[in-house]
Amino acid sequence: MSDVQVPELRVDIDRETALGKYANFAIFSHQKNEFYLDFALMQPGSQPNQVVALVTSRIITSPQHAKALLRSLAENIQRYEETYGAIPEPGDASKA
Repeated sequence: MSDVQVPELRVDIDRETALGKYANFAIFSHQKNEFYLDFALMQPGSQPNQVVALVTSRIITSPQHAKALLRSLAENIQRYEETYGAIPEPGDASKA
């Protein structure tokens, strides 16, 4: 059996990306070979009964990576809730 060396993964991030972008709304769509994850800032519009959602970040990824992201996010939410308690569902005022 040969010794297979796994390369070390180094992740770098520039200052602007490290600051992040706030999003309180997301829209997901897909085609056969790509998933689109649009993250937006939803805020009141200039007219009554108007809401404006400005997309601040878009991620385009493969179906395989989208599925891996779903699994990883679910695992991280589970660990978070084990540490800090249940996260209330949106609109669930009884747990807020």
